[in-house]
Amino acid sequence: MTRAETLDRAKQYVCGQRENEYGSPEDNFRSIAALWSVYKNTDFTATDVAMMMALLKIARIKTGTSTEDSFVDLAGYAACGAEIASNANKEKEII
Repeated sequence: MTRAETLDRAKQYVCGQRENEYGSPEDNFRSIAALWSVYKNTDFTATDVAMMMALLKIARIKTGTSTEDSFVDLAGYAACGAEIASNANKEKEII
């Protein structure tokens, strides 16, 4: 799989199929962050969720048993994290 193919597939997932299934990454990751925060008694943000999920994919890739989808998912989590962080920074500018 080429770089372009990986990014194209990640874009299909995060801007189509998975968003239709799970809702927007911001909303979904906020929900996950809230659950993790209660479970671990520490604050997590939606951006933290994106980065932790990316680390999960990296750990799977490191085992040597990952599939192409692990790399696609990694790219997707990075893209979601970038968008969430960018939107959070824009909100700070308004305040």
